[in-house]
Amino acid sequence: MTLKLIKSEKDYQAALLRLDEIFDAKIGSPESDEADILALLIDEYENKHFPIEAPDPIEAIKIRMEELDLKQKDLIGIIGGKSRVSEILNKRKKLTVDMIRSLAEKLNLSAQILIRDYQLLK
Repeated sequence: MTLKLIKSEKDYQAALLRLDEIFDAKIGSPESDEADILALLIDEYENKHFPIEAPDPIEAIKIRMEELDLKQKDLIGIIGGKSRVSEILNKRKKLTVDMIRSLAEKLNLSAQILIRDYQLLK
């Protein structure tokens, strides 16, 4: 087992190939330990070179609605009336602090995601 930091795309591809070879190694074996370490190194490289941005607040709400199988009408009363829900989900109005509190509680979303700035559509 010769492990080294992943510093280039070539190193990254080699690490992926090696991990693929030893992925199903018996737990507790040297190959299993190597796979665990490789996975950490690969994860670190990917986080640095291929970061995934968090969705804007409205996209986060829509994702959670899909996960919970909710429709737009299900947000009536949580963030306002029918027209207010439409304005928020279509990015014509910004979320208020009260809406953020309510959405965080009812949809189990992080307030930190909901307070991020986003652009309104014209």
